[in-house]
Amino acid sequence: MILYVHFGAPGGEAAYRRLLGLLRGITPVVQAAPPDAALADVTGAHRYFRRDAFELAALVRMRAAGVYGADCTIGIGPNPLLARIAAQSGPPGSIRATPTDPDGVAAYLAPLPVAALPGVGPATVRTLAPYGLHTIGDLRRVPPLTLQRILGGPTGRRLQQYADGIDPTPVTPTAPPRALTATHDFGRDELDPRQHHRALLANAEELGWRLRSDHQVARVLVLTIGYADRSTTTRARTLPEPTAHSPALADAADRMYTALALQRARVRAVTLRAEDIGPAELATHQLTFDPSDDTARRIEAAADRARARFGPSAVRPAALAGLPPAPGPEAPGSG
Repeated sequence: MILYVHFGAPGGEAAYRRLLGLLRGITPVVQAAPPDAALADVTGAHRYFRRDAFELAALVRMRAAGVYGADCTIGIGPNPLLARIAAQSGPPGSIRATPTDPDGVAAYLAPLPVAALPGVGPATVRTLAPYGLHTIGDLRRVPPLTLQRILGGPTGRRLQQYADGIDPTPVTPTAPPRALTATHDFGRDELDPRQHHRALLANAEELGWRLRSDHQVARVLVLTIGYADRSTTTRARTLPEPTAHSPALADAADRMYTALALQRARVRAVTLRAEDIGPAELATHQLTFDPSDDTARRIEAAADRARARFGPSAVRPAALAGLPPAPGPEAPGSG
């Protein structure tokens, strides 16, 4: 059996790694799913602990709360797909399990929206809606070739498999990738999208400054929105080219946020995570004929020199006036 463990507000990269260590005290087969989740195969832990999957999940929650003060939401299923759906299909701070028999799995998945399946974002939902395909049960009733014509062969086949509750992907033990994280915590319910965008800009500025200070670039950017009910939404985007350029990071973050189409969402925190980090000297940059890009990079370099001399808050965009300054640069993976 597989556990999908979502750590509630773990408190940064260091705390996340400690919580992964806690999971490895239950089973060595733990796959990191940053920034705040993990998969754990507890098949081999049943006999050692003399507990079933639900009891092992309860043990994880008890240890996380007692040792680190972190609440966990845990889904239990026969494969990673079902475990993840179980964790994300209800209120936070609980343990939920899916059926294991094919008929029970089909009945469990049928009423869930298609967006509950991994890889189904707003664009796919909009593509399926005109065909009356709103739930996972709807997908199961569509002939496979029809779904492949609507979404394309590979995507259609994958979603048909997911709709049947099939996920052959094994849990592979991994450590969190090298990454940098920047978080803005509002401290209260923030409904104003303009404040959300300011927080994104602040996070992108911090990540860019830290990457450039360490002569690193990032290839992947991950956005996590934390809500008042302690639930989260996470989206990832591979950047057109590895970069540490703050405007490029901010533009990618804005695009991901806009694609979420949040309507009066009660946002508590906005987190940006730079992943797939590598040396800047090994990265390539696509030259352009736009003089404004070259000017922006020269200004950024001058601002970095001022920050290095007078501190990270010495130069900031005017739009960030009033927001707390970013911390100084840290080593990748330090959070």
